[in-house]
Amino acid sequence: MNKGIWLFIFFMGLLWSAINPKDLFTWFLEVLPALIGLFILVWTAKRFPLTPFIYILILLHALVLMVGGHYTYAEVPLFDWFKEWFGFERNNYDKIGHFMQGFVPALITREILLRKNVISSLSWMNFFIICFVLAFSAFYELIEWFVAELSGEDAEAFLGTQGYVWDTQSDMALALLGGIVALVFFSRYHDRQLQNIEKGKN
Repeated sequence: MNKGIWLFIFFMGLLWSAINPKDLFTWFLEVLPALIGLFILVWTAKRFPLTPFIYILILLHALVLMVGGHYTYAEVPLFDWFKEWFGFERNNYDKIGHFMQGFVPALITREILLRKNVISSLSWMNFFIICFVLAFSAFYELIEWFVAELSGEDAEAFLGTQGYVWDTQSDMALALLGGIVALVFFSRYHDRQLQNIEKGKN
């Protein structure tokens, strides 16, 4: 994807998300990771450009965060309809976010490990990636806990537990599933993109 198109979609999504969000504090908390990600991408763009596939996935993940920030994860309208249609007890949009929280970091980590030749064994590399995904998910849950302790009731929309006692565990399980799906189904496609980068260097 062209860099200009990528940035246009990102900032249009950010602008839409920022217009009359459900809760301004929640919006800031939810879109902050996307803004941090943008800063890192700009900072590393020349020294370590990623494959187009990874850039697209990062953009999709950012848009998921922006939608969650605009409505809050517990009140995304489409998933309220799903809740009614399928008889769910809660709005499950946050589970999409946690799936992406495993799916996208898994492939980013894979790209870095392969291009930097950090781990030679494919099996050990995949094991490390899954461990990293779980650690990243756990770290995010700790951040949510920390924010909730500081903010009290104001952070309820950010946590999005909706009264589900196993919310933290299911969030981590979805991140784990996302990481596994990424490695099982997208590694070959990712390898082809990495080969194109190597050809470009030669």
